[in-house]
Amino acid sequence: MSTFVIIGASLAGAKAAETLRAEGFDGRIVLVGEEIERPYERPPLSKGYMLGKDPRDKAFVHDESWYAEHDVELMLGRRATNLDAAAHTVTLDGVAKLTYDKLLLATGSRVRTLSVPGAELSDVRYLRTFDEADVLLERLRAGGRVLVVGAGWIGLEVAAAAREHGCSVTVVEADSLPLRRVIGDEVAAVFRDLHVAHGVEFRFGAGVREFGTVGGRLTHAVLDDDTEVPADLVVAGVGIRPATELAEAAGLAVDNGVVTDAALRTAHPDVYACGDVASFEHPLIGERIRVEHWSNALNGGPAAARSMLGQQVRYDRVPYFFTDQYDLGMEYAGWAPQGSYDSVVFRGDVAAREFLAFWVKGGRVLAGMNVNIWDVQDEIQALVKAGFAGQAVDLSRLADDSVPLPDLLP
Repeated sequence: MSTFVIIGASLAGAKAAETLRAEGFDGRIVLVGEEIERPYERPPLSKGYMLGKDPRDKAFVHDESWYAEHDVELMLGRRATNLDAAAHTVTLDGVAKLTYDKLLLATGSRVRTLSVPGAELSDVRYLRTFDEADVLLERLRAGGRVLVVGAGWIGLEVAAAAREHGCSVTVVEADSLPLRRVIGDEVAAVFRDLHVAHGVEFRFGAGVREFGTVGGRLTHAVLDDDTEVPADLVVAGVGIRPATELAEAAGLAVDNGVVTDAALRTAHPDVYACGDVASFEHPLIGERIRVEHWSNALNGGPAAARSMLGQQVRYDRVPYFFTDQYDLGMEYAGWAPQGSYDSVVFRGDVAAREFLAFWVKGGRVLAGMNVNIWDVQDEIQALVKAGFAGQAVDLSRLADDSVPLPDLLP
C-alpha cells in the first residue's frame, strides 16, 4: 500500500488530503501539523473571528470526525525536523521516522519577529495561529491602547478590529503609506484615509527602537525619531517568510520558497510543494512567483494532490486575495508588483469607496481590484488573463463605468 505524507496540517494540506480521497487514492494518508488544532483557515483570525462576530468552529476546514471517516491519519502537535528525500523518510520531533512513497510540503510560512529591546514582552504579540488570535481577541475586548507595527494587510485588519472593539490605535509604518509596495500610492491612499476616518493615528517613515515598561508591563514604544507612543499592547505585522527548513535539509532548491514547476513538483520526483511555501512557475504570468494568500492554499492543495497522483496539472490560477476593514470590502486579482505597471486606472467613485482599480502596462491589465462593488471578479480575472496573454484594452473605455467589463474584450 502506498503512503502519502503531507507536512503541514493547514488549509492547503487538508484540501490536498481531501482531494486525494476524492480522486480515488486508497493508500495511507498521513497529515502532520505542528499545532494542536486540526486544520483551519487563517483569514478569520484577523477578520470575523477577531471582530468577535464569527464562532471559532467556522474557521476549521473539516469537522473533527472527517479525518477518521476518510481514513486520514492526523498527527497534531508533531514537528517534522528532517527530510531525507533519497531515503524517502521524514523525521518527526527529531526521533520518529515516517517512510513515504510521495510527500507534500505544505509547511506555509512563519512570522517575522521584531528584534529590538523589549520585543520579548508578553504584551508584544503576533498573529499567525489560533492560539495567538485567542489571546488578541481577549485583549482587544478589554480595550486599551494598541500599537500596530507594520501597515500591511494583517496590520490594517488588526487595526480595524481593535478600533471596532473600542481601542485607541496607532500604526507605525516605515513606508510613506500603508500597503504602498503592494498596491501603489494611488490605492494605498484610500486605505490610509479609511483608517484615519475611523480614528487610527499613523506614524509613517518610522520604526520602533525599543519598548518601555513599568513593573514588567509594556507602557510605551520609543520610535527611531525619539518620540514615544503610549501602548498597552503591541501587535507586530512585519511580514512572513516561507518555512523552507525541511526542503533545505533535503537539499531541494530554495529561492524565496521551495522551487517547483507548474505542476508543483520539486526537483525530486516524489516531493511536491504548495501554498505559501511554494515558489512555482506560473504558466499565465510567465515567471516564478510565490503567493501568500488564502486562495493559493485553497486551490494549490488540490492541484498538488492531483499532481502526486500522476495527473496532468498546470497550476495557472490567477492570484487572488480579499480584505474586510470597517465598511470596506475588497477583492484583488492579478499580479502587479511594484515597478511592473505603468499606471492605475480607476472607474467608479473613489471618494465614496465604491470603485474598481486596474494596474496596467502598455494597455494590458495586470491586476484588478473591486472595492464595495460585487459580482465582477469573473470579468476582472478575464481581463487579467487577457492582459498576460498580450491583449491590450482601450484605457479610456476601461475607466468608463458605462462600458460593461466584458465589452472591453473581443
